[in-house]
Amino acid sequence: MPCHHVREYRYAYGAVEPLTGESFFLIMPYCDTECMNMFLQELSKKYADDVIISVCDGAGRHKSKSLTIPENIEIVFIPPYTPEMNPIEQIWEEIREKGFRNECFRTLTKVVDRLCDTICSLSANTIMSITHRDWIISCI
Repeated sequence: MPCHHVREYRYAYGAVEPLTGESFFLIMPYCDTECMNMFLQELSKKYADDVIISVCDGAGRHKSKSLTIPENIEIVFIPPYTPEMNPIEQIWEEIREKGFRNECFRTLTKVVDRLCDTICSLSANTIMSITHRDWIISCI
């Protein structure tokens, strides 16, 4: 039977705090520097009284010359090919495992709804348990 596949995308941007399990997520239309700037700006506003150390990989949007890093955020880069060093990578794996197993969605809206529901279902204890690393905690 003939069928037509349409691929549409939305991107989750997130930050987690391994000590407390606090988290901050935004669903964005693109995976680019402009959206990264919006994410950093909103993260900075949400935690205006804090200094945020954000662990990032070498993606272009993380190192772009047009990236605007708010004063209360410092970006630290992990070595190439070491995603296991970035706490958010464990969160993405948890979201895939808990929310997206062998399922087709009829609309992008349903995917985004599931993504939001899955993110909201992550408790602080879950976030702490899957992102806690002794080397991270010892750096704080």
